Amino acid sequence: MTEDSSIPASASTSERIADLKARYSEAVTATEAAAQEKQHAKGKKTARERVEELVDTGSFVEIDEYVRHRSQAFGMDAKRPYGDSVVTGFATIHGRQVAVFSQDFTIFGGSLGEVAGDKIIKIMDLALSTRVPLIGILDSGGARIQEGVIALGKYGEIFKRNTRASGVIPQISIVCGPAAGGAVYSPALTDFVIMVDKTSQMFVTGPDVIKAVTGEDVGMEELGGALTHNKTSGVAHYLASDESDALDYARVLLSYLPDNCDSGAPTYAAESNLEITDRDRRLNEVIPDSASIPYDVTTIIEGVVDAGSFLEVQPLFAPNIVVGFARVEGESVGIIANQPNHMAGTLNIDAGEKAARFVRFCDAFGIPILTLVDVPGYLPGTDQEWTGVIRRGAKLLYAYAEASVPLVTVITRKAYGGAYIVMGSKQLGADLNFAWPTAEIAVMGGQGAVNILYRGDLKKAEEAGEDVEAVRARLANEYTYSVASPFLAAERGEIDGVIEPAATRSSIAKGLRALKSKKAVPPEGKHGNIPL
Repeated sequence: MTEDSSIPASASTSERIADLKARYSEAVTATEAAAQEKQHAKGKKTARERVEELVDTGSFVEIDEYVRHRSQAFGMDAKRPYGDSVVTGFATIHGRQVAVFSQDFTIFGGSLGEVAGDKIIKIMDLALSTRVPLIGILDSGGARIQEGVIALGKYGEIFKRNTRASGVIPQISIVCGPAAGGAVYSPALTDFVIMVDKTSQMFVTGPDVIKAVTGEDVGMEELGGALTHNKTSGVAHYLASDESDALDYARVLLSYLPDNCDSGAPTYAAESNLEITDRDRRLNEVIPDSASIPYDVTTIIEGVVDAGSFLEVQPLFAPNIVVGFARVEGESVGIIANQPNHMAGTLNIDAGEKAARFVRFCDAFGIPILTLVDVPGYLPGTDQEWTGVIRRGAKLLYAYAEASVPLVTVITRKAYGGAYIVMGSKQLGADLNFAWPTAEIAVMGGQGAVNILYRGDLKKAEEAGEDVEAVRARLANEYTYSVASPFLAAERGEIDGVIEPAATRSSIAKGLRALKSKKAVPPEGKHGNIPL
């Protein structure tokens, strides 16, 4: 059957569908088959294979399968396959409705033209009107050069819809190939970006342009590869080992998220035992005897949430702070925790921005936030000051102060200076704040305070021939057990209680139960002006 064949007007619906499918099959020429084999040779799946692996088996319903590009300019072949360069439709994941688009690199290099843009726009509008999560799988050379401003205009319409959907429905981008030029800004506007190691690239200007303009010689992987965006730029949230790993992470991530801002996240069956167990008692041994010895905060996280439920987000970027999702009594919570294993858990620009965006996501979708605090302060240095730690560090303050979801904070060890305030303090609006007996809450640590407060005493001790370091240690301990004591903070009502580490899990669970009916207070005005 050929492109211009026709069937009688009296043909039945089934005959017409058979005719269309036959022409569709014929359109997949040897060139397209070779392109698909080339895709497989690179370790990449085709657009439809990715969709089928992502969604529940047999649930995908494709839309606009038979549309075709309309331009024959600049050698574009009118007989190229139906569907253009993107596959769109709706399906279920874990039985929940989602909208999906998957760019097809075997057709025009996955480039976005008028028809491909219209297909993506239509599925985005459908996701927003039905208020279901939107998942985009990207593998594209960018805007279709032959279609000029029309292609660029479609990107603008896509970006506008990404922005309108932000905070209304979850948006997840899975980058399985190149995303160059303006194309990178759609995933950048979504909530989570997943990239595949050695396969994905994202950059605004490519290596050739950079070399021509600046003289820098840089490869595609170094410039915009998956590792670069997971570890250095912070653009991506997960580094997948292969495409199957990327698709699996997206499925797991979705299990923690609601369908939209007005619906609750999925709840899973979980044991509601609030009695202290041997697992809980292990938390009594987590904090080292010396305040300068690091430890892995994920040990605490895993000890206070449902077993095996913690899913870290952005683990390679700003590792001095940990963010991710978990469950408490089967319900989703967002986790934010200083990580003493990296940079002693200090806050810097990257950590603040990473945590601030995560707080705002959780707040937008009604997910309670648990904050674990062990922070000695902000990272000092001219690099931080000159790069805008004042302006950019204020984002985390703003995010916590703006949040209206249940906020529970536990101080495990250090909580010094402005960093104490930033990390979900009661003064910023946290509902429940607890501290372990090992906590120190003060303007600064004991050693630093002694150098300022007891400078004269130290000088007299030196003049008297006393052991100055012994005197310093004694004064520091006195400061720690008086001024910095969590019991003093509890006496003043600055925190809600001092709890045994083993009681943390049950205290969090009880607190979240009590806060379940918390209602958001509508903000005044149109919106605030976060220090971007």
